[in-house]
Amino acid sequence: MQAYSPDALRNVALVGHGGSGKTTLVDCLAWASGTTHRHGSVDDGTALTDSAPDEVQKHHSISLGVAYVEWYGTKLNLLDTPGAPEFVGEDVCALAVADAALLVLSATDGVQVGSEKAWELCDRYQLPRMIVVTQMDKEQADFARVYDDIRTHLTPKALPVEVPIRDAHGFHGLVNLFSGHCHEFVPGAKGRYERVEIPDALRPQVQAYTDQLLEAVAATDDGLIERYLNGEPIPREDVTRALRQAVIDGAIVPLFAVSGTDGHGVRTLLKEMVELLPSPLDIPAPADVPLLGRVFKTQSEPHVGEVTFFRLYRGELQSGTEVWNAEHGVAEKLAHLSIPLGRERQEVDRLVAGDIGCVAKLKDTHTGDTFCRREAPVRLPEIAFPEATATAAIVTARGEEDKLAAALHRLHEEDPSFHFEYHSEIGQTLLHGMGERHFDILLGRLASRYGVKAELARPRVAYRETFKGRAEGQGKHKKQTGGRGQYGDCRIRIAPLPRGSGIRFVDAITGGVIPGKYLPAVERGIVEAAERGVLSGHPVTDFEVTCYDGSYHDVDSSEMAFRAAGALAFRTVAPNARPVLLEPVMAVDVWAPDELLGDVLGDLSGRRGHIVGTEPDGRATRVRAFVPQAELYRYATVLHALTRGRGRHHEQFHAYAEAPPEVAAKVAKENQEARQGQLAAAH
Repeated sequence: MQAYSPDALRNVALVGHGGSGKTTLVDCLAWASGTTHRHGSVDDGTALTDSAPDEVQKHHSISLGVAYVEWYGTKLNLLDTPGAPEFVGEDVCALAVADAALLVLSATDGVQVGSEKAWELCDRYQLPRMIVVTQMDKEQADFARVYDDIRTHLTPKALPVEVPIRDAHGFHGLVNLFSGHCHEFVPGAKGRYERVEIPDALRPQVQAYTDQLLEAVAATDDGLIERYLNGEPIPREDVTRALRQAVIDGAIVPLFAVSGTDGHGVRTLLKEMVELLPSPLDIPAPADVPLLGRVFKTQSEPHVGEVTFFRLYRGELQSGTEVWNAEHGVAEKLAHLSIPLGRERQEVDRLVAGDIGCVAKLKDTHTGDTFCRREAPVRLPEIAFPEATATAAIVTARGEEDKLAAALHRLHEEDPSFHFEYHSEIGQTLLHGMGERHFDILLGRLASRYGVKAELARPRVAYRETFKGRAEGQGKHKKQTGGRGQYGDCRIRIAPLPRGSGIRFVDAITGGVIPGKYLPAVERGIVEAAERGVLSGHPVTDFEVTCYDGSYHDVDSSEMAFRAAGALAFRTVAPNARPVLLEPVMAVDVWAPDELLGDVLGDLSGRRGHIVGTEPDGRATRVRAFVPQAELYRYATVLHALTRGRGRHHEQFHAYAEAPPEVAAKVAKENQEARQGQLAAAH
């Protein structure tokens, strides 16, 4: 395959709601252009960019797919994103390296939640974009309704460049507003068409859309606006040039209509993508260095290992070139340089700035990494993955923990939108990701790729205990076993402290009744006993303990004896200091549509949440609340259902607060049952 110059490249991310037809459209674009010779299908697992076994099995995209088409002497790199909110990390990777976006909308469903979120992501990356209404072959397709939807929910800058023709026989033609020509599709001919007369019934609508388009385009160009106002005809090439600049500037968003199933309209769409979308030369490179590339996807393949996908911003690569990974300070050799076409890869001799390529078996280079020349090192800003919205514990068979950790590490290198940690206090490995479907995919890949069978569990809560009252008493450790004995004796006083104070030890010994060298051992014994709790086995905190009296033996006293005495004193005194359970409380921000706000507020109240306030925030209302952590398990899933996918939330630790008696009793009972189970297992 020839190496295209930067001005003949287009890097386009296809984004939109799950099920809107992105993967089908990519497959059809490749088929209609002749890049591939088979028109695949998502339903039967043959779609070009659904290559992973779990995607084929589930009949929907899970990972970012990459393909290309060649049209009018131009190579279009197409980045097919999944669309489901659980896999938004894949969308972010695509948009981070794309020069433009094509928002795909269903002709029957219009603007959906995923469409709005994709649009917001495009805004974040300030990408020029076009919109295509696909699935026009479906019986309930309604282009006019979708257009109204776009202008209401997304942008008033959207303007049709084509008007679809539908009647009782379905979607069978398009009127191009640039040329004024009407194209009647030839059935089964890869989207080819014949020129016919515009139907009389459609002429008023076509004229209205044409006037709207020409006026908007002319308004972006001082030279055109005067000619337009004077009624002068404007050649198509001048309109195209001005529209292209308006698209790059974000002033106009062209709108098209196609059927990805039968190919109707895709040839025109390809032509307009070439004419209107920016090349890499139109978008400044993120750094001015001789060589610059970014890895945006890492994919594990059977019999191959890891395949690394990258965007080249500056310089040129030959197959076998050695590059410098600035993140990890290592050199990597790009052997067997290739370009991706769905599940296939085609080796090439070289790759130029602006293009997308892939290479297998890099050792230390992963998603998000930058590569460059050793003598001109540079690191691009990290790809900003969205914050995890769900947490679950992951468990595997005893003895498999190290294997699980290694496998999760490999999966994280491939998909940085999730991370994991071992939480020593609760004794669980926690997964943080984008939702339950995200976790299901991870569990499946753990089993199929690494032979690790794991399952999810509810995360334990890191409760604390503290005291509300004061108490004092003695701890005396005395043991005689023949020969030298053990003797330690201390008297302590416990008092509560404000939240967040921790444990404060006060030495109030006078007269040397306990030698100073033994007091650290007393403190250590108290702190160790406090770790095991009084009520529920959780650590005790926020109290002051004063050691004010005691005694010692010249021969039998030791640090070990006074450590035991301190622990005994704590266990004796603590139950009399009115111990209570503390639960972690999270500060929760929830964004929800106004019309569903009541349901969200009711649900938060049902979770023992304290509503702090509400305020408008963009298209949604922001709710601020304090909610016990124990009540937030699977909250992201519930919020998604309550708000029909339009809600989102953020939570972070706020403080510990006294738990209600019924919660404390339940936690204490669970702790007692767990201890009994451990004792039974030990015997």
